[in-house]
Amino acid sequence: MKYSILYLFILAIVFTSCKEKTEETVVVEPKTDTIHSDLKSALTLYASFDNGVDADFALGDSKLYSVTDRKVLDSAKVGIHKEGVSLVDDKGRYGNGLKYADKTKGYIYYKSSKNIAYSKTNWSSSISFWLSLDPNTDLKPGYCDPIQITDSGYNDAGIWVDFTKDNPRDFRLGVIEDRTAWNPNPEGPDNENPNFIKMLRSAANPPFAKGEWTHVVINLSGLNTEKGKAELYMNGDLKATRNNITNPFTWELEKSNILLGLSYIGLMDDLSIYNKSLSKEEIKSLYNLENGVHSLLK
Repeated sequence: MKYSILYLFILAIVFTSCKEKTEETVVVEPKTDTIHSDLKSALTLYASFDNGVDADFALGDSKLYSVTDRKVLDSAKVGIHKEGVSLVDDKGRYGNGLKYADKTKGYIYYKSSKNIAYSKTNWSSSISFWLSLDPNTDLKPGYCDPIQITDSGYNDAGIWVDFTKDNPRDFRLGVIEDRTAWNPNPEGPDNENPNFIKMLRSAANPPFAKGEWTHVVINLSGLNTEKGKAELYMNGDLKATRNNITNPFTWELEKSNILLGLSYIGLMDDLSIYNKSLSKEEIKSLYNLENGVHSLLK
C-alpha cells in the first residue's frame, strides 16, 4: 500500500510538470527562408563590387558614375574616375570592395531613379552597407559622409550618415527635410542652425575599429506623412531613432543620386537598398548573412 501511494504521488508530480511545460508561452522565431525571400522581393539596388563597380541588381540604372562637380552631372563618366578610389580584390567584407585611399575632389554615385523607392506621399526605404576604418586615425580633418542621398545637398531633403569633423568623431544619422521647411529665412551656416541640429541623431559608442567591419543600416518609414520615422542600426543593433518627422522631402527624382564616400577614407562593401522599412529581424538577418546580400540572389 505504501508503494502504491508513493507511485501515485510520483505520477502526480510528473503530470503537473508536463502540464506546466505545455502551458508555457512558445516563442516562434521568424523562419530564415521567409525573411530572405522578403528581403529579395524588396531589393531595389545591390552592388557587391565583386564583378566590377556596376550594380549586380538594379531596378534603375545599374552603372556607377563619376563627376568632378555634382552641379554639372552632364559631364559624368561611367565607372570610377575619382583619384584615390579603386576596386580592390579580396579586401571587402565579402570578396572585393571599394577602397578610398585619400580625401580627393569629385564624386561617385548611382542614380536614385527606380533604385530607391521615393514617394511624395508615403516613403519607406532601407539602405545597408559595410564600412571598415578607424575614424580617429584614418580620416582627414573635416566632415565625412560615407553615403549621401539627395537631389540637391546635405541640407535640403538629404539622407545621410556622417562622421563629425573633430576627434573623437561622432557618427550621426541625418534625415534632413526640405530646407524651406526648417530654414525658411537662412542666416549663418546651415550646419550650425539649431533646427538643423535637432534633425540629427548620434550613435552611442559606434563600433568602428582598424581592421574590423561595421554594418550600417539607415531605416526609413512613413516619410512625407505625419508619422515619419528614421532609425540607425549598427551590427544589427538599434543605435539611434528619430520620430515624428512631419516636414516634406521633395525631390526632383531624376536629379537625385546615391553618392558614396564623400571625404571618406577606408573600405566599403555590399551596398543594398530596399523598397520598405526593414524589421529588426530582417536587419539582423542582413548582418548575419554568411556571403552577403549575394546569398539572397541565388
